[in-house]
Amino acid sequence: MADRMKKIIYSLWIEIPPGQFYMAPKTGVEKTQTSKLFKDNYNRLKEAHQKYAKNIGVDYKLFEYDENYEKYYNFFRINYPEINEYSIVNFYKIHILNELAKEYDEILFLDFDVIPLTNESFFDKWDLSKGICVYNNNTHVNARNIPLHKLNHTDRSPTAKYYNAQAMLIATGHSPECDVINTGIIGAKKEHIEQLNYFDNFKDTLDLMTRLRQEDDGMYLPNIRNMFAYDNETVFSYKLKSTNTPYQWLDKQWHFFFDKVWYIPKLTKLVHCINKEFDVAWDRYEKNNL
Repeated sequence: MADRMKKIIYSLWIEIPPGQFYMAPKTGVEKTQTSKLFKDNYNRLKEAHQKYAKNIGVDYKLFEYDENYEKYYNFFRINYPEINEYSIVNFYKIHILNELAKEYDEILFLDFDVIPLTNESFFDKWDLSKGICVYNNNTHVNARNIPLHKLNHTDRSPTAKYYNAQAMLIATGHSPECDVINTGIIGAKKEHIEQLNYFDNFKDTLDLMTRLRQEDDGMYLPNIRNMFAYDNETVFSYKLKSTNTPYQWLDKQWHFFFDKVWYIPKLTKLVHCINKEFDVAWDRYEKNNL
């Protein structure tokens, strides 16, 4: 019997202006070369996504700057001007996930810097009835075992996201147990996206994040609270736990972080080019006869 479920792969590419990657003034680090590298590889990245989707027999959509994004962006600029565009874009990709779930049964999101290195179907490999597929970043939480009072990470670090999600869970009467996840690759069924209900009472969620940043309730040290931010992955972790939505962890074959390790293992299926060394990824792509 033919599989009648509607499936789609989607990605998102919106150029983020310099100065909008992190919440100022916590860091002077700017990803000034990121946009250029994306532009240089735009056609090939899009084609790789399209080809993978075609080979496994599913739809593909690339979302870019348009009227829908502009409307979404303006909502934040008017109501939450303290939230930078990097964070807005990352909330927007989850917004698209919700919108696609109105039409599709199973969805795979790929950050635009994720390159498929296989023709094996993600949807055949991963049984999405078991839960949302994301990558576990828990091992990067305070990996150097620095005393808590000395921690000073950017608001995008796994350590910041862990304590931020934990604080949100405690503040809303849930168990403090949480995970740090990466949303560069997300696989999910419609029913679990609906259960996650990411944007339910979203204003309350953002207001909670603001309060936890600004008000000292004695729970967290000032340097820990100073790392808190409006982060889509923090909210995702908080919602997974608070809604009891089932989830499963992607392995390194299906979400390989190409970052500090300067090679790509042969068995890699989806490589996330965090370091933007696309030439190395394309070399592996060609060796795999894709």
